[in-house]
Amino acid sequence: MGIVKINYLHTFEKGKILKKIKVHIADDHQLLIDGIIAVLSSEKNIEVVGQSLNGEDVINWFYNNTADILILDINMPKIDGVGVLQYFFTKKIDQKVIVLSSYDDTKLIKEVLKIGTSGFLAKNSAAENIVEAINTVYSGEQYFSKSIQDKLIATFTKKSVKNGKESSESAFFSSLTPREIEVLKLIAEQYNSKEISKLLHISINTVETHRKNLISKLNVKNVVGLAIYAVKNNIV
Repeated sequence: MGIVKINYLHTFEKGKILKKIKVHIADDHQLLIDGIIAVLSSEKNIEVVGQSLNGEDVINWFYNNTADILILDINMPKIDGVGVLQYFFTKKIDQKVIVLSSYDDTKLIKEVLKIGTSGFLAKNSAAENIVEAINTVYSGEQYFSKSIQDKLIATFTKKSVKNGKESSESAFFSSLTPREIEVLKLIAEQYNSKEISKLLHISINTVETHRKNLISKLNVKNVVGLAIYAVKNNIV
């Protein structure tokens, strides 16, 4: 009988071979890295293949290695997380990155979105959401923890006031009907379809139609996608 070779980057489950998601973790606190590794150790489809304590080490590691997803802390020595993102952007490296940060201010969120990131995870929710975040981003979607979603939605719906008048958002709303704009704002304020139906005196089916039209016109999946669209296009 010949020798059977096993690829340890795969795992068997119910007769199927599942490719493992390779993850690199970068944070300036070894304790946090160890904590994330402990959480991921029970996940059959995820493997930690590298770790770094500063941004310079991250760049050096990716020069010779690859990972499906980089979990990247913003506040690191030598080169911070934003610097690492800028390096990937400048070198045109298509790397999926989940930003990990204890800061959730709007300015930082906008900055990392515009440079390029697949997700933003608040450190205080990392342990409970890291697995979901990795699987979501690996599947090709973006992931933002609840507190970050709230920030994005608030940024999207808030209008700045200049000279006593609302600032123009016409570039964003030009393709939308007045009713779609009304529905959009209520969705962003977290009203459900039934509540919007009562507030606007229209049927629930009509609300759902408007919701689908909004998603289709702006080519997004949900209200968080609308917020991300607005931020990336300098609309808010």
